[in-house]
Amino acid sequence: MFARFVCLLSLCATVIAQQASQPSLTIYNQDFAVVRQDVPLDLKSGVNQVNFSEITMHLEPDSVILRDPSGKHSIGVLEQNYRADPVNQMSLLSLYEGRTIEFELPDHSMVKGKVVRSGYVRPDTFNINGYNQGYPAQEEPIIEVAGQLRFGLPGTPVFPDLTSDTILKPRLEWMIATDKGGKFPAEFSYVTGGMSWQADYNIVAPEKGDVVDIIGWVTMDNRTGRTFENARIKLMAGDVNKIQPGIAGRAEFVLKSMAAAPVGGPAVTEKAFDEYHLYTLEHSTTLRDRETKQVEFIHAAGVATKQIYIYDGAKIDPNRYNGWNWENIRNDHSYGTESNPKVWVMREFVNSDTNHLGMPLPKGRVRFYRRNDDGQVEFTGENMIDHTPHDEIVRIYTGNAFDLTGERRRTNYTVEMNRSTATESFEIRVRNHKKEPVEVRVVEHLYRGLTWEITSKSDDFKKKDGQTVEFPVSIPPDGEKVITYTARYTW
Repeated sequence: MFARFVCLLSLCATVIAQQASQPSLTIYNQDFAVVRQDVPLDLKSGVNQVNFSEITMHLEPDSVILRDPSGKHSIGVLEQNYRADPVNQMSLLSLYEGRTIEFELPDHSMVKGKVVRSGYVRPDTFNINGYNQGYPAQEEPIIEVAGQLRFGLPGTPVFPDLTSDTILKPRLEWMIATDKGGKFPAEFSYVTGGMSWQADYNIVAPEKGDVVDIIGWVTMDNRTGRTFENARIKLMAGDVNKIQPGIAGRAEFVLKSMAAAPVGGPAVTEKAFDEYHLYTLEHSTTLRDRETKQVEFIHAAGVATKQIYIYDGAKIDPNRYNGWNWENIRNDHSYGTESNPKVWVMREFVNSDTNHLGMPLPKGRVRFYRRNDDGQVEFTGENMIDHTPHDEIVRIYTGNAFDLTGERRRTNYTVEMNRSTATESFEIRVRNHKKEPVEVRVVEHLYRGLTWEITSKSDDFKKKDGQTVEFPVSIPPDGEKVITYTARYTW
């Protein structure tokens, strides 16, 4: 039920400095942004009271900067009050507690009632950093009508005025001191919560082959409580540290335009900024409150990719072995013997200029599609990628292979404590039920100790890091490949 407000405008609060210039936004993807705009001030020498309401619901009060960019006026903010409690029916009703007002009944007749209790509980929705903390449960109002008390409102309240304690939207109230009066545009900036951006990618593969098209989108989300008209928007990319209430947080993202951008020039341009990347939307745009806006920033064709299969057969429950040391692991004969039957499907490509890419890719969701023989595009998996610099390899897990299975079995394990050695042998089987041969990378983790050697093996391997080896094998159609090896640990 909406309140019917009947008020005398002359009694409502007056805002002094109000029409701001074109806003500028720098958006981070951890639910915050920096807002910059000019505020026209008309000050007198001495102390001035200035109210300004073109702000967000999630402004961080202690981040506010107000200054004269020309340096001609010395201004000091003696006091700042941030009010984020715009009036609504229940809050206005609370200001009339103990007073009698009229209520409009469903048949449009009027009845008078005394507001004994409004039931309004002021929400502590904004902490010191301006983040929404939630709304508490409201109490039921008590209204006295014709000498009788009733719970609930008898009808729609009709208020004589808004009272001097109400505001219609969030407001900053400044007490500003200046040594010289005059009119000038002050530079006003602040950090606000409620705004974020992210990158999303769609990768479309043909019916046969692995040369794909990659389309990337920037998605901006505005939940600040304010619409930004004709705003200049930048996106900050990099690991920018930002302290959140109770935790340490950071914003992470990257973005760049492509050579294959739409006709008319790129929608987004990039430049290095300190240790980060700053990306600018080339055209000003309106970002409305509660709006999600998307801009295409990548449109690359002919990107060479590779589909690979990985079998990592060791299935280890991290919760069971959390905190174990090397001695515990060596003495537990069952450690690492549970087998994982799934073969992972991975898609990888090089983020290089020669591969029609070659820009830092921002962290985001990647969706994979492949065209069917009927020309339709079918969804085949999705995952997240982390920030990927220029010339690095992007490798993404898309699911498990249907026609490939694996089996891993330990055949021997001995520990000689007097010699400080342990020996462990495995037999790994990978079966291919496809009608064509496949290449599979069999990954093994030497998890019994830091010092090890492979003393015998059925196939050649590649050492990937200090405790990981990889056996690249080829499996014929409807065939099976058996890999065996023995590892010797010393300590």
